[in-house]
Amino acid sequence: MSSLVSKVFSRFSEFFFLLLATLVLATMLVSLELTQGNDITAEMGYLIGGFIGVFAVAHLAIRFLAPHADQLLLPVAATLNGIGLVIIYRLDLAKETALAERQVLWALVGVVLMVLTLIIVRDHKALGRYSYLLGLLGLIALAIPLVWPQPPNVEARIWIWIGPFSVQPGEFAKILLIIFFAHLLAQKRALFTVAGYRVLGLNLPRLRDLAPILGVWAVAILIMAISNDFGPALLLFATILGMLYIATGRVSWLLIGVILVALGGTAIYLISSKIQQRVDLFMDPIGNIDISNQLAQSLFGMSWGGVTGTGLGDGYPQLIPVVHSDFILAAIGEELGLIGLAAVLILFAVFATRGFATALDTRDSFGKLLATGMALLITIQVFVVTGGVTAIMPMTGLTTPFMSAGGSSLMANYILLGLLLRMSHDARRPATEPTNAKGVR
Repeated sequence: MSSLVSKVFSRFSEFFFLLLATLVLATMLVSLELTQGNDITAEMGYLIGGFIGVFAVAHLAIRFLAPHADQLLLPVAATLNGIGLVIIYRLDLAKETALAERQVLWALVGVVLMVLTLIIVRDHKALGRYSYLLGLLGLIALAIPLVWPQPPNVEARIWIWIGPFSVQPGEFAKILLIIFFAHLLAQKRALFTVAGYRVLGLNLPRLRDLAPILGVWAVAILIMAISNDFGPALLLFATILGMLYIATGRVSWLLIGVILVALGGTAIYLISSKIQQRVDLFMDPIGNIDISNQLAQSLFGMSWGGVTGTGLGDGYPQLIPVVHSDFILAAIGEELGLIGLAAVLILFAVFATRGFATALDTRDSFGKLLATGMALLITIQVFVVTGGVTAIMPMTGLTTPFMSAGGSSLMANYILLGLLLRMSHDARRPATEPTNAKGVR
């Protein structure tokens, strides 16, 4: 009985911050309805009630499955999810769509997958035993859309259709491949660190030690060429390169990675009209507005929003094509201003920081590299998305974690969250805590 009571009261900080996340969601929704001159509707009650129900399930599950896990990870993810839900609902009002209700359902599915991850992965070190199988599954997941029948006029072959549902396997493949590379780097770390050649003050690796990153580079280039989409491949390559640098501390790996990105990017640019178009839009979004007005509308909206924003519901973010997915940060920048956008980016920074803190706390090399890879994945993705919507770099088509409309990204991010919570629990678990029959505390 005392153990049950301790579990109920052990995660008060998480419970408190989840309440704050709910308050943020409710305040934004009420403010939005009032600015639109609408009454408080049953749909708004569904959104708030659904949000409370989803994260109540998540909170209770963590209390019993990972009671020692970091208490900020779930509330930050919930807050980002909630803000994204409000923006999607605001776009629903303008476009007369119903994406917000579906987003609540996807959030529920994501939380269920997070809970299943905590149930199945009772010890993160067990993932290392299946790393090669998981890596193979990741490659298969990346390749499936390349052979799956596609609807006509599809720009990028990154989806598979199963009846009325569509899934982007690449979102899940990234996690599987990060598990594989974390285990590979943990096993071969000594070779990557010690062996090699010294040229012009840099410790360069041996050619055979270069094989893993050259393999990732080759696969990334192949995927970009066939699928006509370079965002996910760039994200995966950059994440693995960051893991490799952290594992070895060698600047030469970063130099090699930059050279490979430059060579691969140039090759893809020369053969892909889509990539050429995106570079042209990046160089002159206003002058090429007749080709695509997505980036131009994004810049117009954020410029109009300024520091404080136009106010929730008082802008025109619906004019940006695919704003609910690729450009949801632009909608936030327009109506909530630089202050609102900065607040969202700070939340992502907190999430990534807690991921890196989990890596520092984890006792084994595999766990450290796996947590680092998960945190890097979120960090690089947010950087690339923010750079795309603000014209700092070419658009990539990546979604904003936990915020953009759609099921694949949201489900994959909650699986990632489940893995971070499991590793955080393992790292913070007292050494004196009793173990179960399988030897897992």
